[in-house]
Amino acid sequence: MTDDAEWKGSLAGPRRAPRYRAGGLEALLRAWQADARLFRNVTYHERLPARDASYAALPPDLADNVRSALQARGLGQLYSHQRQAYDLARSGSDVVVATPTASGKSLCYHLPVLQALSEGSEARALYLFPTKALSRDQEVALRSLLTEAQLSHGAITYDGDTPADARRAARQRTGIVLTNPDMLHAGILPHHANWVRLFANLKYVIIDELHAYRGVFGSHLANVLRRLQRVAAFHGSTPQFLFASATIGNPNDHASRMIGRPVALVGESGAPAGPRRVMVYNPPVINPELNLRQSYIKASVGLAADLVRDGVSTLVFGQSRNNVEVMLKYLRDRLKRDQIPPEAIMAYRGGYLPDERRRIEQALRDGQIRCVVSTSALELGIDIGSLQAVVCAGYPGTLSALTQRFGRGGRRGAESLSLLVASSAPLDQYVARAAGQLFSLPVESARIDPDNVEILVQHIKCAAFELPFDEGQPFVDVPADVVADALLFLADNRIVHGVPGPDGMMRYHWSSDVYPANHVSLRSVGWDNFVIIDLATDRNIAEMDFRSTHTMLHEQAIYQHAGDQYQVERLDFENHKAFVRKVEPDYFTDAMTYVHVSILEEEQGEVLSTCAAAHMGLGDVAVVEKVVGYKKIKFHTHENVGYGEVNLPEMQMHTTGFWLEVPEDLVAAMPVQRPVVLDALRGLCYALHTVAAVGLMIDPRDLGHTLGDRKEPDGAPAKVGGLPGFDPTLFLYDRIPGGIGLAPRIFDEREVILRRAYALIAGCSCEGGCPSCVGPEVGDENLPQMPRWSRKDLALRMLDALGVAVH
Repeated sequence: MTDDAEWKGSLAGPRRAPRYRAGGLEALLRAWQADARLFRNVTYHERLPARDASYAALPPDLADNVRSALQARGLGQLYSHQRQAYDLARSGSDVVVATPTASGKSLCYHLPVLQALSEGSEARALYLFPTKALSRDQEVALRSLLTEAQLSHGAITYDGDTPADARRAARQRTGIVLTNPDMLHAGILPHHANWVRLFANLKYVIIDELHAYRGVFGSHLANVLRRLQRVAAFHGSTPQFLFASATIGNPNDHASRMIGRPVALVGESGAPAGPRRVMVYNPPVINPELNLRQSYIKASVGLAADLVRDGVSTLVFGQSRNNVEVMLKYLRDRLKRDQIPPEAIMAYRGGYLPDERRRIEQALRDGQIRCVVSTSALELGIDIGSLQAVVCAGYPGTLSALTQRFGRGGRRGAESLSLLVASSAPLDQYVARAAGQLFSLPVESARIDPDNVEILVQHIKCAAFELPFDEGQPFVDVPADVVADALLFLADNRIVHGVPGPDGMMRYHWSSDVYPANHVSLRSVGWDNFVIIDLATDRNIAEMDFRSTHTMLHEQAIYQHAGDQYQVERLDFENHKAFVRKVEPDYFTDAMTYVHVSILEEEQGEVLSTCAAAHMGLGDVAVVEKVVGYKKIKFHTHENVGYGEVNLPEMQMHTTGFWLEVPEDLVAAMPVQRPVVLDALRGLCYALHTVAAVGLMIDPRDLGHTLGDRKEPDGAPAKVGGLPGFDPTLFLYDRIPGGIGLAPRIFDEREVILRRAYALIAGCSCEGGCPSCVGPEVGDENLPQMPRWSRKDLALRMLDALGVAVH
């Protein structure tokens, strides 16, 4: 089906004219509801009423200058949660404020800081934000507040873009330093001797967007904060920590895990909120035989185009950088005939250079941009002005992330629209079917594992560079015996060396000539970014992280940037450079990745209670990923128009995994040939991944899955009764080096997850398998034909053979 025909039968009208007249959000919503073809695909529609504010008086101990600054802004009183946060901070407690987006969380930590600066000229505060953009956005607001409060302490953002003279001022004079975890880790803590005034007088450490620090990033930050507390104690200060977070399920536990001690919670918002429409749109089925739906990318573009035509300022969230660039191109193409200039529709994502991002942010605030398409980069609290509508192209993986994205609209109290467009993925289809039930659930918890051995040892190494360790000394909340083991390991590798003191106790000093922080990445498993150079101008146009490079910057890939397409002419892997040339293709590329998992060590093992021959295990696994080729996907129609090969090195990772070994006897007993059964087992693994992600309330992208066979670490088949074993094995594994505890939780719930997978597959309305259950039929001409058994039937038959049933 062509793009035009597909749109005429679902969302868009004839291409010659806009479907709706510019009449604003309310008029557009009425038009949508009157359009039977469109609204029959809306599976959830609710209007959330406005919420009234709850106020509290200004604190009686507030300094006169701070009180005057607030009153000059029309703030004669506070929201109740702001006053509660202030009182807790002034009492000496560490505090986490977890309230919705646009509820005034910034004032919760600004007020205690301003009060401390008013009481003592030497007091200092350190602000941490997850991105450079957010720290610079906050710097502008904070400077204005300091000026109005007649405080001369100043506030400076300290990051890689800060000029040398401003860096000196930050170290010597500034009362407030705003930075990000990466700069704190690599640019401040290793040089703490240059920051004596900051660390000796450090009163508050502010950590905004706490919900963003989860998984590997959060685990690293917890160790950076351990190093921060250690350095501050050395210089004579014990700072309080003030956290701000969007809604997550465990804000106080998460904050406490970050700093290793209890944290008080402020969780009830007193801020008002405007009315909001919440809608879920499930694209129509266009192939009933395979239960295939219209592309959610195209559906999102169509709905967003309607919003832009009707003068509604709109933010569209995509699931990946590639999706964002494709939607940007589609939106510009679709709205060109409405005389809407391309510069009114922009993209925003990681990889753009700092100046480009700041221009987009300023244009958003000034109202020059009518629509922005973004990755999760705009999920955070950057001030982008008043947006009336948020369109999420695909469920972001967690209710917490969806809530945060929806919260970016209606920030000025007016009515707003929050629209989720479901993809064909099982989790999205579950959300589309049961959105009301999902939205009533508590949001997910943020999880970190700061004691992950791979991460902890790297930061003990960095801490030893900053200050020597004495024998028997803990690392904040890490016990002394664990630290001792790490130091002995580092000493054996000649990274630190022990020197006995007068009392006979060892003191461990840094002894390597390598600067450790430069070799520890907080955000990814890679060491360094790749820069992207335009051959026509010989200028750097963007950058990309190590892992994404394999799939997006291989030679002959189409790299998309700000609506333009570039072909990768050469990838200099050794020097981390990609050389690109601007082209105008009618296709984009999508990498094909091969994944192999092998078991390194089994920590726990059990047989399935209903089938003693089926073994389930938990332990350490090695994951090898390799990009083996790419597809050429035609714009608009999404047809495959060609393939290409990719020659890049493998990416290897050690992590924790759960596995289920299916006995070869059961495979042989199936009524079709072995390759067909293995394909059905891939579908079963797909379903297990879905129910595990839903049951554990995690982002599906944090959990990997694949079908393999159990082998020994040397690659040889495992021995079973003295003979080689080829039992097919279904793997679910943490996609973070060392793991963050997902696989053990799956092992604990192993039989429950199997039963839920059975229910998911059996309850799906498709005939032979679709993206909502076991994935679509492969259609590989090399697979033997299966006249009677579909992928879905075989997956259910295999579960029956294992004794799994829905109770």
